[in-house]
Amino acid sequence: MSELDDETPEALEVEDPGEPNFAQVFFPARPKALRPRARLRPQTATSSAQERAGDPVGSNPVYVDWLRGQSMLQDAKDISNQFSGLGSMWQNPYARPDPRAAVQTASVWFTAYPISMITRPGESFLAALADPDLWAAFERIGIQAVHTGPVKRAGGLSGWNATPSVDGHFDRIGTHIDDLFGSEEDFRQMCRVAAEHEGTVIDDVVPGHTGKGPDFRLAELGVEDYPGIYHMIAIPPDEWHLLPEVPEGRDSANLDEVDEMALTEAGHIIGELQRVIFHVPGVKDTNWSATAPVTGPDGVTRRWVYLHYFKEGQPSINWLDPTFAGMRLVIGDALHSIGDLGSGGLRLDANGFLGVERTLEVGPAWSEGHPLSEAANQLIGSMVRKVGGFTFQELNLSIEDIRDTAAGGADLSYDFITRPAYHHALATGDTEFLRLTLREAQRLGVDAAGLVHALQNHDELTYEFVHFASRHREDVFTFRGGEVTGDELAETIRGELTDALTGDAAPYNLVFTTNGIASTTASVITAALGITDLDAITAEQVEQVRRAHLLLVMFNALQPGVFALSGWDLVGALPIPATQIEGLLHEGDTRWIHRPAYDLLDVAPGEQRSTSGMPRARSLYGPVDRQLQEHDSFVTRLREILHLRGYFAIATTRQVDVPDVAHEAMLVLVHEYEQVPGQLQVTVLNFSAESVAGTVISESLEPGSRLMDLGDGSTFGEVDQLHGFHVELDGFAGLALLVGPPTQEP
Repeated sequence: MSELDDETPEALEVEDPGEPNFAQVFFPARPKALRPRARLRPQTATSSAQERAGDPVGSNPVYVDWLRGQSMLQDAKDISNQFSGLGSMWQNPYARPDPRAAVQTASVWFTAYPISMITRPGESFLAALADPDLWAAFERIGIQAVHTGPVKRAGGLSGWNATPSVDGHFDRIGTHIDDLFGSEEDFRQMCRVAAEHEGTVIDDVVPGHTGKGPDFRLAELGVEDYPGIYHMIAIPPDEWHLLPEVPEGRDSANLDEVDEMALTEAGHIIGELQRVIFHVPGVKDTNWSATAPVTGPDGVTRRWVYLHYFKEGQPSINWLDPTFAGMRLVIGDALHSIGDLGSGGLRLDANGFLGVERTLEVGPAWSEGHPLSEAANQLIGSMVRKVGGFTFQELNLSIEDIRDTAAGGADLSYDFITRPAYHHALATGDTEFLRLTLREAQRLGVDAAGLVHALQNHDELTYEFVHFASRHREDVFTFRGGEVTGDELAETIRGELTDALTGDAAPYNLVFTTNGIASTTASVITAALGITDLDAITAEQVEQVRRAHLLLVMFNALQPGVFALSGWDLVGALPIPATQIEGLLHEGDTRWIHRPAYDLLDVAPGEQRSTSGMPRARSLYGPVDRQLQEHDSFVTRLREILHLRGYFAIATTRQVDVPDVAHEAMLVLVHEYEQVPGQLQVTVLNFSAESVAGTVISESLEPGSRLMDLGDGSTFGEVDQLHGFHVELDGFAGLALLVGPPTQEP
């Protein structure tokens, strides 16, 4: 495995009867969790004249009842009642997160993105994911779960009419599946097919916000407990002069800093938060917006100011309103996904921003790392475990926040710790910052087995470095032979990433606001290789990209935890030229360039767009089924790596050491099998395009221990008296070793 040579892949599947299958010996199959079953009432048609009679205003009871019938809060009431009083609700442990149990359920995930998948003519996204041929390919590769991405109704309402999503369907407005992606029966069939191939399906729940759908419109109208879903404040009419004018054709206007301060001083809002996510001057200056005047069924006309951590169309949920309406909405949505649709797990999106509090000190309100977020996540995680599922969180905060939120909340956390760091290692050929972040996570008590180590997903390559730039901005770190503050460290790494991966070095990658870089994994690699023109890429350069891509696979897959990759990774997708999607970029959301359409099984070779209209990506590797027939393709080599990961149960080991290295491009990870004290596994990687040589030294390695190459089962050598061994690696190569007990003297 050290050279990723063109081995016959079948050879890796011949198991020596004399060798233990670590996955079977140490981690026997877990019994299926008991799950209560429920069914959400069928969604009735909403287009009949009777149901949509009259004007869409608060004085029209037909309109108000129609909104209530469409609302997520009403659905939550209906489905939650079906779970009460069932003995099955007490059959699963739920208080403590169990990351290793979640990893055993499925340790390799395919992360889909609904609007980007090309399907057969007339076939929905969910029906395509229910294709037995696709799951047969996944099973052959070693993929055990599919994370669908957001597939429930999203966007907003303007009167009777639906409005488009403003954030890739993360502005959820309904519990039901969006017709754009298929039907609920398609979803259930996908779950059934997944189970037939020993797989599972992971859905989404969004505890931080909704879109401006029926629930928000009912809140604006002041109906029942709907305002309690959100951080909404009704401003008295005699103070409307403090609010911005709402432009014609809009339903709200963002507050600028002056408006925010005025309303704060008037005692209406808590004001400035710790940061303005998606900050764009003149578009989003603050995290607060004001509605236009809205008259409710009670005849009262109100103007509201509401909080939105993200975009104006994503009002934030209030987790500590006395009605607990927001909590009930989110829990109902989660129960629907697990108990009705059949999902095995849920992603908690934007779950780190569930508590806000005005502080007594001068400065921004407390909005990150708040204890209420931990409490809310514990409620969600516990409820999902109670009904037999698991959760993972996509939490881009400090390492301590990831650790603390996971203590009682989600079972797994997205690896925002090392994701930008391994891109930096690739871009610079130097792993020092990557080693620093891995050690920092170890020091602070984050178990690598509780992380989802991913390649590309739908979001940007994040380089905010919240841990260093915020919580530890004044702390001192040793880096490159000197001492720097966390803020200086973050600024240095951010600058080096931007210089290496965007601008003149890689004009096809784009900066995304203050958050990061819009790019595919392949285009990160082309930038690191110094390729400035993707139209001129050669066959030799494609092979370099493939080798570097597989290096990143090895880093993420050959360590404890979940390994995740996307369709963009499987086909080697390049970004969409910005000129092809200018309409999607007008508000500065450059992430659309790295969400191109892809065709996994070549089901529609002539189709140039997905059903949602995303242009087809240029693919460096080709469709998955064709790659599986080629002995040296990306997918075939990926399959080999995942076979080793599974056979030797690397996903549930514990990371015990990230030692210093002999060459700056090297990275060494030492893992221990908890069930067998002293049994170690070592991964050695080369993050440069050039060959490297050096000695691996770790105090965890006992002198005389035998080393076996996991790739071919051959003896690699043994650990010397200095706790080390010598390695030589080609460019972008990796080595996986099993460390046996020391040779016994006769």
